[in-house]
Amino acid sequence: MSVTLHTDAGDIKIEVLCDEVPRASENFLALCASGYYDGTLIHRNIAGFIVQMGDPTGTGKGGASIWGEPFDDEIRATLCHDRRGVVSMANSGANTNGSQFFITYGRQPSLDGKHTVVGRVIGGGDDALAALERVPVNKKYRPVEDTKIRSVTVHANPLADPSCQA
Repeated sequence: MSVTLHTDAGDIKIEVLCDEVPRASENFLALCASGYYDGTLIHRNIAGFIVQMGDPTGTGKGGASIWGEPFDDEIRATLCHDRRGVVSMANSGANTNGSQFFITYGRQPSLDGKHTVVGRVIGGGDDALAALERVPVNKKYRPVEDTKIRSVTVHANPLADPSCQA
């Protein structure tokens, strides 16, 4: 299962870990498929750490899950922030997942056990990540010029195909 984020900095293809984190994957894929992320700002960008997105308000304080309320973490010991390109749910504490997510710019073990890993960047998305990492930011790590997710392509979404559901 995968999606492609079409950003102002280029395309980022993400493998979604449906079997490992089913609830977070369902939320992420449904938001992607519904157009929820289309046109949203990349609102936090810290070179060497993470790039964060997925808030339709653009403030970093908004966004909701497909259930309209926060959902529980799905922390797995086998899913770590051990490399560049790990995609995780952003939160404001335990069990507060909504729509926001981030992608790591490198290994970030301090995030392990605190954020649900929902996917990994695959297939050449590092060029776009490198371009995002170079985007100038202000003192609050917000891009100086609007940088957006233009649209999202969902590849073979099992949630849209009833024959793939359990």
